[in-house]
Amino acid sequence: MMVLLLAICLSSVSVSYAQSLDGRPFDPAVDPDIDMNIGSWHDSAPKLTHGNLVERDILTRGDPLDPPVKGAVLTFMKRFTYAVLGANDTTSPTTLKREQEVFYIISGSGVVKAGGKTADLYAGIAVLMPPDLKFTISNTGDEDLTMYLICEPVPDGFKANKDMKTVDENVLPYRTSSGHWSHIPKELFLTKDNLATLQAVLTVTYDPMTIGHPHSHDPDYGSEEVWTAITGTSIAFIGKQIRMQPPGTAYNIPPDGNTPHANINNTGKPIKLLYFAVGAGEIGSGPKK
Repeated sequence: MMVLLLAICLSSVSVSYAQSLDGRPFDPAVDPDIDMNIGSWHDSAPKLTHGNLVERDILTRGDPLDPPVKGAVLTFMKRFTYAVLGANDTTSPTTLKREQEVFYIISGSGVVKAGGKTADLYAGIAVLMPPDLKFTISNTGDEDLTMYLICEPVPDGFKANKDMKTVDENVLPYRTSSGHWSHIPKELFLTKDNLATLQAVLTVTYDPMTIGHPHSHDPDYGSEEVWTAITGTSIAFIGKQIRMQPPGTAYNIPPDGNTPHANINNTGKPIKLLYFAVGAGEIGSGPKK
């Protein structure tokens, strides 16, 4: 059934968008090795940050057009990791310098304290932590507090927020139900929220049996777009191949203008992905120059 669905989806794409997709057969000598642009925290060794926050790399700094090692594809972000704080544990007081961090909570419960303010942490909470503000994260429960962590550099002259900013995805409205055919996004943080290098951090839901619009990214746009599975396993359609994308797995789109991407939800339940991007333009319209 899955193979039949994929064949139908790809057939319709090739008819409707033949002018924008390369119809030549896959050639490993020419086409990108998409596995090099995919990373998972399950394959990474743990490291301690913030005193005792355990991070595992998902994607690291490198070259998206010629990754030196698997997952080394980031040129704008400093790191993208999966982080765990153990039960009833607290990080060391931390002050970021020339960087901001975005935390997206996956599971567990806790609190974050910064600048005399406190916010509860639970699944769906996102935190934008500016530089030069001392903060701690505490796990107030008996289970791990887990999260995705995006670290972005702060350019010279950037005027950061004075306080941390938090949003609760659970109460945010959906922006649309038809972006790129079937994307159903919620906007966690945008440029207006004082992102320093990033332009957007979203969650994107796919309804059952839907596919996103396959499209590529022009190298002139300087784009960096990462898709990470949060809940549910989908099919990642990248270039001329497909891969299964279970939770904890992310890919960055090679910005070569000729590597389309989309996700396909071939299951009977909604799936959700975490999206962040540089060069995103207006969300849903693709990158801008």
